[in-house]
Amino acid sequence: MATYTITELAREFDITPRAIRFYEDQGLLSPAREGPNGRNRVYTSRDRTHLKLTLRGKRLGLSLSDIKALIEMYQSPKDTEAQLKSFLDVLARHRATLEQQREDIEIMLDEIQTHEEKSRHLLQQVHRSDAA
Repeated sequence: MATYTITELAREFDITPRAIRFYEDQGLLSPAREGPNGRNRVYTSRDRTHLKLTLRGKRLGLSLSDIKALIEMYQSPKDTEAQLKSFLDVLARHRATLEQQREDIEIMLDEIQTHEEKSRHLLQQVHRSDAA
């Protein structure tokens, strides 16, 4: 069975060893410990897959708790239908959050445009009064 060091995984996924240790602290990874006092972490193919899923979930903007729940759910292939429904629920909640954020951003951009237009108009008035 293939094993990996923290340095190898960090290099492969272009993240820091510190990030990997953080995901371990969050319960997303559980490497074996070897060497004196268990100082050396040994990651399995399963840990590598969990890290890959974690990073994919982060790119999608999922919370670590959602990612952890999804990883735990897929560790047991008992009920694929329930797993898929759960995943769809997570995605739907995340989509709703992103759509609300997009709406909020559009509102803020409209406000910025209004302020820019008013400021340009006032600046033109200042230039006209200085020229007079």
